[in-house]
Amino acid sequence: MLIREELENAEKERLSPYATLSVNSKGRMKEEEPCDIRPVFSRDRDRIVHSKAFRRLKDKTQVFLNPEGDHYRTRLTHTLEVAQIARTIARALKMNEELVEAIALGHDLGHTPFGHAGERALNEVCPLGFRHNEQSVRVVDVLERDGEGLNLTMEVRDGMEKHKMSSNPATPEGRIVRLSDKLAYIHHDMDDAIRARVLTDRDVPAAIGEVLGYTTKERLDTMIHSIISCSAGSADIRMDEVTERAMVDMRSFMFERVYQNPIVKSEETKAETLIKTLYAYYIGHKDELPYEYQKLLAKGDCIERVCCDYVASMTDHYAISVYENIYIPKSWHG
Repeated sequence: MLIREELENAEKERLSPYATLSVNSKGRMKEEEPCDIRPVFSRDRDRIVHSKAFRRLKDKTQVFLNPEGDHYRTRLTHTLEVAQIARTIARALKMNEELVEAIALGHDLGHTPFGHAGERALNEVCPLGFRHNEQSVRVVDVLERDGEGLNLTMEVRDGMEKHKMSSNPATPEGRIVRLSDKLAYIHHDMDDAIRARVLTDRDVPAAIGEVLGYTTKERLDTMIHSIISCSAGSADIRMDEVTERAMVDMRSFMFERVYQNPIVKSEETKAETLIKTLYAYYIGHKDELPYEYQKLLAKGDCIERVCCDYVASMTDHYAISVYENIYIPKSWHG
């Protein structure tokens, strides 16, 4: 018996009846030979980890643009924290941890430089619109491997596309990641805000603290326990109403005091202008797009989408470097 088959059989014995089994996957967009060692979701996870888009996440902003200090979160550390939280929940509920991890590691692959400021900028200037969750799927379907894509399973692609709270993923594992994403950023953005001396734990309203706890650790622990206790023995992944209400209130508090804080966001206008300027430049100079994006145009993709592809792929530092190279005068040497 192949190692993969042994692992697939172990899933049947170990996992909840509500879990998504590897053998029951709806398959890939292009059929391919199965691996002799890894079940399909393990294979997807590995493809994501080895992708260029995943490596670029280390130099993309989470909330604090260009912070001075090594301990602020980036888009990569956010992704890893989502994966850790999601696996903890999945393990407790006996859901498919490999599927959860693959979705979590891939959910932000399409994110822009400069966090949501970059996403807003592209959405404003591109007539086709821009949403990072949809771009994450485009990355794994089209942009990786020189236009061949990673050919991931339908379940992973679904979870990546539907990780926003307004969506409803098709699998319980996707629903775990959707909630874990919110838990992660509420936890780590508050931690970063405290590090930046924008907030202290004492600033959190008492009504929220009484339910979730009075430290970042207590709040994360409370929300994880609520999901596990309310979702056990079910495909419905949820919190109890009191905890969920407090989480929503905490998120509103974070928007008011951190995400929309003029001190934290003082550089966002510059970042948005930079992104819009680069998009407009490549719309007018498509011959200067890198070769792999030229190939997309040759295949029939429209210039607006391809320019979004290129600008969204950039890291913060690379976007600044490209902007400087195009628009900032260089010293003249005789």
